[in-house]
Amino acid sequence: MAPQSLPSSRMAPLGMLLGLLMAACFTFCLSHQNLEFALTNPEKSSTKETERKETKAEEELDAEVLEVFHPTHEWQALQPGQAVPAGSHVRLNLQTGEREAKLQYEDKFRNNLKGKRLDINTNTYTSQDLKSALAKFKEGAEMESSKEDKARQAEVKRLFRPIEELKKDFDELNVVIETDMQIMVRLINKFNSSSSSLEEKIAALFDLEYYVHQMDNAQDLLSFGGLQVVINGLNSTEPLVKEYAAFVLGAAFSSNPKVQVEAIEGGALQKLLVILATEQPLTAKKKVLFALCSLLRHFPYAQRQFLKLGGLQVLRTLVQEKGTEVLAVRVVTLLYDLVTEKMFAEEEAELTQEMSPEKLQQYRQVHLLPGLWEQGWCEITAHLLALPEHDAREKVLQTLGVLLTTCRDRYRQDPQLGRTLASLQAEYQVLASLELQDGEDEGYFQELLGSVNSLLKELR
Repeated sequence: MAPQSLPSSRMAPLGMLLGLLMAACFTFCLSHQNLEFALTNPEKSSTKETERKETKAEEELDAEVLEVFHPTHEWQALQPGQAVPAGSHVRLNLQTGEREAKLQYEDKFRNNLKGKRLDINTNTYTSQDLKSALAKFKEGAEMESSKEDKARQAEVKRLFRPIEELKKDFDELNVVIETDMQIMVRLINKFNSSSSSLEEKIAALFDLEYYVHQMDNAQDLLSFGGLQVVINGLNSTEPLVKEYAAFVLGAAFSSNPKVQVEAIEGGALQKLLVILATEQPLTAKKKVLFALCSLLRHFPYAQRQFLKLGGLQVLRTLVQEKGTEVLAVRVVTLLYDLVTEKMFAEEEAELTQEMSPEKLQQYRQVHLLPGLWEQGWCEITAHLLALPEHDAREKVLQTLGVLLTTCRDRYRQDPQLGRTLASLQAEYQVLASLELQDGEDEGYFQELLGSVNSLLKELR
């Protein structure tokens, strides 16, 4: 059956009631509408609003006046523009949207502020107060630095004493602090004293040799006349005095041109050659030969005087004596050094042009190679190749190589030299092969074998 409809008299009041309800709902929605967004977090919205207010308040705050915040051990809210002391703990309270601060570490905060609090009677800092505070901080740092320096100086004074106090104490103990110069003067006086015993003189020369190794000390020895005293010691009748005097001179001459010049003028070269030419103990001749080598090396003027005084004849007689094989090797080494020194000097002058013309002229006046040829050193050097020591053979082979241009014809006419070289070639081939088996690609005996092969090739 069909539904029955409501009478029109009842529909009119119901429509009015529905219209009133809709109007009320629309009005309520308009009154509670959020201008930013319908789903905004109320807590975040309030935080943003608070920050806007604080920023605006801070912009309006006078930059010259800062309100002081006094932190405690409890969280306190910060007002806009308040200055927070260093060492405080600051946080943002998300519930209230306010910034809060308190003391972070009580002991550390007190230590930081101890002795550095500003003497102020107000709750504000001005720009002048801040400048004053910075100045006081700097003064405090300087005071601490000054205290550290004073403490360091006090520690140095505790560990070390002034030289004046040490001298005073040494004077009381009868101990004298001497410079090298004073020591050398004392040693020369002891050596030159007629009242000194032979042992005291030898001890003085032995100690003096230690000091004249230094170039400055050797020149100081020259300055007060000590060098000439030692040179005169070469005339002593005591072989030990000659030996140790030559020992001192060899140390003083070494690479010291100023001392070398004074030694030549003082007659040292003649005295050294006389000792080598006369009968003396082997130990004395070793020291004298050492002094002669130190005097001649890198000193072309002395080399020329050596040739004029018959130095090559003296050395030839020396190496031909029985029992002087050790001296013979040293003589051959000296000759090798003198020949190569002149060669290198001439090559350097041609390539670099840095050598002084005077020194180059002095080297050109040293006619060493013709003198060696005339005095028979070609044969003497070749016969020394029969020495049994490998080190001696090495030095002789080097000298034969530099004399090859001058002595080539005599080497070819010497059958003993050919046999010696062939024997050495066979010996060093075996030793060199053993080195190769041990993994040595550039061994000592391979170098010696190369020198022997080179000489044999040149003499064919």
